[in-house]
Amino acid sequence: MTDPRHRLIVALDVSSAAAARKIVAAVGDSAHTYKVGMQLYTAEGPAVVRELVDSGRRVFLDLKYHDIPNTVGASVREAAGLGVSMLTVHASGGAQMLRAATEAAADQAKAPWVLAVTVLTSLDDADLNTVGVRENVVGQVLRLAALALSNGCRGVVASAREATALRQDLGQDFVIVTPGVRPSGTGHGDQVRVVTPAEAVAAGATHIVVGRPIAGAADPGAEARAILGQLEQGP
Repeated sequence: MTDPRHRLIVALDVSSAAAARKIVAAVGDSAHTYKVGMQLYTAEGPAVVRELVDSGRRVFLDLKYHDIPNTVGASVREAAGLGVSMLTVHASGGAQMLRAATEAAADQAKAPWVLAVTVLTSLDDADLNTVGVRENVVGQVLRLAALALSNGCRGVVASAREATALRQDLGQDFVIVTPGVRPSGTGHGDQVRVVTPAEAVAAGATHIVVGRPIAGAADPGAEARAILGQLEQGP
């Protein structure tokens, strides 16, 4: 994956299709894949996904399904019917739920990648302890990633701070999508485990998700091109 445009996923974390269209138009051919998450999907529904797919863009549907296996399997089938290329489930939903998701995806003519969310990038060791997880972040990410891959997931969503450990323990034959990426010189916002684009790829990430630094920029297209430049230059 030498073309950095294949690595960059632009998060459309906005509240309207009109705002999303402006970002997509500004970014142009600097990215091929756009993330539709809970905010935009709740505001606009599946129509915004269909619009992106019909325009030739790849869609990363980031709704983080986490429910009983039957419900998650049915939801994955509906997402596949929209033409999404990638979608997320929570690895903590367990083996049966993960298997229901991957089997539902595999049944489709154009199967989307099922990616398992490990530990949210807004959490640290203390946060995990608060919700009853005694493992540290790295240990929990490794545990959940192994579970997800053994149940058919194409890859995982994890911070690049865990990507090196994931590659060392689980190998190279899976996708690591890294959120919480912030270009050099930008603020972290509510993210805790943050890295730069080049650091993410150097650690083993195959894709990076960038939202607010692009969507909130005065010139989203220029910001996207700057991020591609950082990916090309390396850490």
